[in-house]
Amino acid sequence: MTDGARLATQPGVRPREAATHCPYCALQCGMLLRETAGRVEVAPRDFPTNRGGLCQKGWTAAELLDHPDRLTTPLLRDRPGGELRPASWDEALDRVAGGLRAIQERHGRDAVAVFGGGGLTNEKAYALGKFARVALGTRHIDYNGRWCMSSAAAAGLRALGVDRGLPFPLADLARADTLLLVGANPAETMPPLMRHLADQRERGGRLIVVDPRHTATARQADLHLQPLPGTDLAVANALLHIALTEGWLDRAYVADRTTGFDEVRRTVAGCWPAEAERLSGVPVADLEATARALATVDRAVILTARGAEQHAKGVDTVTAFINLALALGLPGRPGSGYGCLTGQGNGQGGREHGQKADQLPGYRRIDDPAAREHVAGVWGVDPAALPGPGVPAYQLLDSLGTAHGPRALLVFGSNPVVSAPRADRVESRLRDLDLLVVADFLRSETAELADVVLPVAQWAEEDGTMTNLEGRVLRRRALREPPPGVRTDLAVLAALATRLQGGAPSYREMHNKGPLLTPTEAFPVDPREVFAELRRASAGGPADYAGISWDRIDADTGVFWPCPDEDGPDTPRLFADRFPTPDGRARFRAVTHRPAAEPVCADYPLHLTTGRVLAHYQSGAQTRRVAALRRAAPGGFVELHPDLAGRLGVAEGEEVRVVSRRGELRAPARLSAAIRPDTVFAPFHWPGAARANSVTNDAVDPVSGMPEFKICAVRVEKA
Repeated sequence: MTDGARLATQPGVRPREAATHCPYCALQCGMLLRETAGRVEVAPRDFPTNRGGLCQKGWTAAELLDHPDRLTTPLLRDRPGGELRPASWDEALDRVAGGLRAIQERHGRDAVAVFGGGGLTNEKAYALGKFARVALGTRHIDYNGRWCMSSAAAAGLRALGVDRGLPFPLADLARADTLLLVGANPAETMPPLMRHLADQRERGGRLIVVDPRHTATARQADLHLQPLPGTDLAVANALLHIALTEGWLDRAYVADRTTGFDEVRRTVAGCWPAEAERLSGVPVADLEATARALATVDRAVILTARGAEQHAKGVDTVTAFINLALALGLPGRPGSGYGCLTGQGNGQGGREHGQKADQLPGYRRIDDPAAREHVAGVWGVDPAALPGPGVPAYQLLDSLGTAHGPRALLVFGSNPVVSAPRADRVESRLRDLDLLVVADFLRSETAELADVVLPVAQWAEEDGTMTNLEGRVLRRRALREPPPGVRTDLAVLAALATRLQGGAPSYREMHNKGPLLTPTEAFPVDPREVFAELRRASAGGPADYAGISWDRIDADTGVFWPCPDEDGPDTPRLFADRFPTPDGRARFRAVTHRPAAEPVCADYPLHLTTGRVLAHYQSGAQTRRVAALRRAAPGGFVELHPDLAGRLGVAEGEEVRVVSRRGELRAPARLSAAIRPDTVFAPFHWPGAARANSVTNDAVDPVSGMPEFKICAVRVEKA
């Protein structure tokens, strides 16, 4: 442990140096922060995930701490049509609490909704879910992780019995003889991960990438499969068909450790590789080479990411790749298995402890009577008074301000005006609310629409825990106190709970079988206290943190859940002996390809797919304010194949319009042979005219609620 880390663990001490983690993606790279004369510098830290590496975003992360755009006072809008103006904390909190109380008294408890984020610490995600269900008594809570991990989560739960992005340590990737990446571009989205892939290659391993674009990651692959967006499921079933036909299945594993294979066998028997080639454009020879590379080696890993998952059939697509992994006997073996690359910084922990519409802490289902009783016992409330399941993120946002939808929304750690599909419609819904409250440290595009904006602390100004893509629980350590006028999210929730006590219907109803907890008792502001309560609430659940303490994390490089006993081992690798299902077996599930929700036609003859670029992150509200990152990627663009550009008469740098049935985006053309001639690509980091999500489809997966970000029908024309 570094001296900075030791200081950070001493109560009341704020060191000039802190060993912490990057505020961006789920790799959660280790970094060291040093403050000298008010200037904060970033240094890499040798940690198992990044091994001393950082990307551009990590190197520049500290620039936002003292950015001129930093919010340091609450803002209020005097309606109608007023501008946001500075206000005191008392005035802002009174406005929020009074507005929430009035709306619930007029329209009922579910007239207030909460929208969280996959970047919130475990403590904040837990407290936000508790606040929604106890202080507000509303069923309406969900978060932007619904648009990131929900399809892989649902597929993992129904096939493997658990949702943990990587059920093995990241270092296992280097041990794989063959690594199949489906819809992932870590060279741009999480560059330090490429060190593990470089080790894999140095040891003689093969890398195969499935992506409609010839990305920076695909350029490093031994084989690149370039399917039409939305056809990954057909590719996966064809790979299993080949393995079945060639006799490459691990029959003993299938017999001993799985159920349901007979139905899958019958289904994939008709999934001919030639048909997959017709649907996807991937040659049969490449499908055969991929199946052989996976099935004829000692160790193989299959990883999916957003490219395969952000579809209206994302759950089935991931299921097809899990079927392939199970048939080959991969899960549970060192250096082998199926996993998913989590996107947001706390995308894993953020969905485990109560932000999701259907979940309680510990990854418990909110409609499970035993789960409700356990969590209600920790919270000191009546289980019967806990609200039931809410609705997924897009359905929630699309109902805002309508006759039967919520009239007020509290947003923590998200910017849906840029990140939501069919963003024009979502923006309109936000404008229709009676009360919109945003907690943020910058004036995001969503904050610009708010009635109340509450300035909250940044990552280097608060302690807490995060759970990375491996299920490793880490410690975020504060370097310094928040600026004057800024509060933590936990302090905001506690202050609102204090104002709501006795007035909100939920407080009276929730505690009708016991003494009323004070807000200070129910919503502590000390993250260490919140984590101690989280441990009790998660105990016995699928994501069991009961044996994880801050001290235990500090003594090592994090702790892998499940970890039920503080004196017992954690679980870096799952499935070694059994799966966490009632009978200990994994479950095959037959799935078949179906077309995208929106087919191309004469008016919209092209496919649009979206994604990220190296310099920016998510909605770009943070990275667009960093000068070095803005210079590296100053604005949005539309990537077109030169053949398509020639047919359209479009030159490099010329502005084009991309039009769908929902809206349009305008941005300069970028000509590249890296993309298919029938497909165009746009990054989703920019607002305004270049907002890619003005165009994207709001069709959702029926199981996960994941919108179909990765494909919609468009036309492209000169602006």
